[in-house]
Amino acid sequence: MDKNELIQKAKLAEQAERYDDVAACMKSATESGAELAEEERSLLSVACKNVVGAHRSSWRVLSSIEQKTKECALQTWNLALQRGF
Repeated sequence: MDKNELIQKAKLAEQAERYDDVAACMKSATESGAELAEEERSLLSVACKNVVGAHRSSWRVLSSIEQKTKECALQTWNLALQRGF
């Protein structure tokens, strides 16, 4: 696929909010070595921002679940100690 086709595919992926696909297309477009135009740099920037944002959000959810699990385990342990088990 040539650079223009990759850029068009990235634009379509952006409209569908498929930012992983936008990032992949833009990565392929940059590997040709040609400089990116302002709009193309913007596409790459938006894709990276959204991909990283989604990963960060997922990480926060997992961290929250882990923290709640630790707190629950600690409460269970303390309750068991209080009851003499």
